[in-house]
Amino acid sequence: MPLTRLVPEAFSVLTICLVALLILLGLLCIAYSFYFQSHVRKQGFIQLGYFSGPWIIRIIFICFAIWWAVGEIFRLSLFRRHRRLLSGLDLRWQENVCKWYIVSNLGFAEPCLFLTLMFLLRAPLKMESGAMSGKWNMNTAGYIILYCLPMLALQLAVVLSESRLNGCSGSYVKLPHDFTRTYSRVTIDHDQVALCTYPLLSTILLGVFAALLTAYLFWLGRQILTLVINKRLQKRVYTLIFSVSSFLPLRITMLCLSVLTRADSILFEALSFLAFLSLFCFCVVSICLLVYFPVSDSMALRGLRDMDEDDVTEERSGALLLAPQNEDSLSITGRRDLRSSSQERYVELSLFLEAGN
Repeated sequence: MPLTRLVPEAFSVLTICLVALLILLGLLCIAYSFYFQSHVRKQGFIQLGYFSGPWIIRIIFICFAIWWAVGEIFRLSLFRRHRRLLSGLDLRWQENVCKWYIVSNLGFAEPCLFLTLMFLLRAPLKMESGAMSGKWNMNTAGYIILYCLPMLALQLAVVLSESRLNGCSGSYVKLPHDFTRTYSRVTIDHDQVALCTYPLLSTILLGVFAALLTAYLFWLGRQILTLVINKRLQKRVYTLIFSVSSFLPLRITMLCLSVLTRADSILFEALSFLAFLSLFCFCVVSICLLVYFPVSDSMALRGLRDMDEDDVTEERSGALLLAPQNEDSLSITGRRDLRSSSQERYVELSLFLEAGN
């Protein structure tokens, strides 16, 4: 088998394996979340009910990650080769699959992933507005879809207006073909196929969207880090900020560089795989920090119902409290007397990033 064929197929197989691992991780976390929710509702762990507030948004985040991962499979050149899954489709349908991929992943799944992450991190700082209620979950899901619509509309416009943006008859403007090209026709095994490419204009739009949310994350992370009093939580917040600020720019950079290469070249496959790998790492880190660890640490607190609050030490409870936001709040040493300070308000981040010491 020639190297020019072996390397793309190796990248494709590795991508499928990583997608399967991400789906497996997501399904396990969803099952774990339902298991935790059943403990809260059926066994009367009232204290743990506080931590189960955003469970629907956590599951939605995983669903968006799985949606994105499955979409990545349809762009692979492996399935367009002779006698493969998409090779039976005519050239027109293969081109439409590439257009659907751009709209689905770059226009919907990825923006929704970023937005869901921001809402999960923002909610603990807005506890007074009712972030614990089921109504908050429904409202947040609606806001995520609503805020994603402009990006979806822009990506759809790029795909549908391809012929009017690259200098064809009746075109509005004349842009280089790389700005709007969603596919490239090449010959593989004596058959003409359409390989998916990344329009530079779509990548720029996604990059601007990601840059705005990354800037907001830095501001949000600064607010969180000035309030947290648990070192392990600080490490998790730093890890999440590093994940977003490194993996997202890396993906955008790889997608932009891919327009400089041929769609059937090894370099294009390598750049596409690196772009996929960067967002894959972002999804894994986010799922672990925002879904698995909070549920796992909260399950470790399930015995608190039978304990007296005065006997629960900070080390055992793993409570990740944010520092008081006013001077009249209790000191750290006074947190154990919760009943005598019912009027004092603490904003607790353990809802999303719980850590047991």
